[in-house]
Amino acid sequence: MARRENPEINAGSMADIAFLLLIFFLVTTTMDVDSGISMKLPEKPPANYDPPKIKEKNIFEISINRNNDLFVDGDVMELKDLKGAAKKFIDNGGGIGNPMPGEEKGKECDYCNGDRDPESSDHPNKAIISIESDRAADYEVYVSIQNELRRAYTELRNELSLKKYKRTFDEIEEAYKKSGNKDENLERQVQVIKDSYPQIITDLDPTGTE
Repeated sequence: MARRENPEINAGSMADIAFLLLIFFLVTTTMDVDSGISMKLPEKPPANYDPPKIKEKNIFEISINRNNDLFVDGDVMELKDLKGAAKKFIDNGGGIGNPMPGEEKGKECDYCNGDRDPESSDHPNKAIISIESDRAADYEVYVSIQNELRRAYTELRNELSLKKYKRTFDEIEEAYKKSGNKDENLERQVQVIKDSYPQIITDLDPTGTE
């Protein structure tokens, strides 16, 4: 009886298929990317720039020492109390603000709900939050502080938006994005709220040594 030979398998095409599958998975697979805090760095001022004089009462001073202790205007504060303190400072409305868009001169804040303490911030568009941290402080603490400050601004914006437009700022901003950033009325509303409570957070150079 004749011996039957085993048929040979062409492995060349298998290698091509494996290579194509590898390319497909590389192109379609999404990678997890660590995301940080979105911040826009200030542009370098011109050589002859004369910075405006800022009243001390318009600065909300936050500092973090190497032991991760939080200080606000020199006093120790718990992280859970930071958002409320920041809102109170931003929304104080104790004086005259910078001119708003379309205005020739500044005026008192007619939408602020604060104590109008003359020793605290004059207006939300003058209220500056300053953060200074020790180089040895934990980054997680810094991020937590930034989150609390952003929550303070978000709540103030949502409260004013509900009062003016019967919708939260978050809802209006989301609707504007869904319109493809083309709805001029929503764009105007978003800008009005942002101008009313501009997010002014500045970072000072770190202190201490690693």
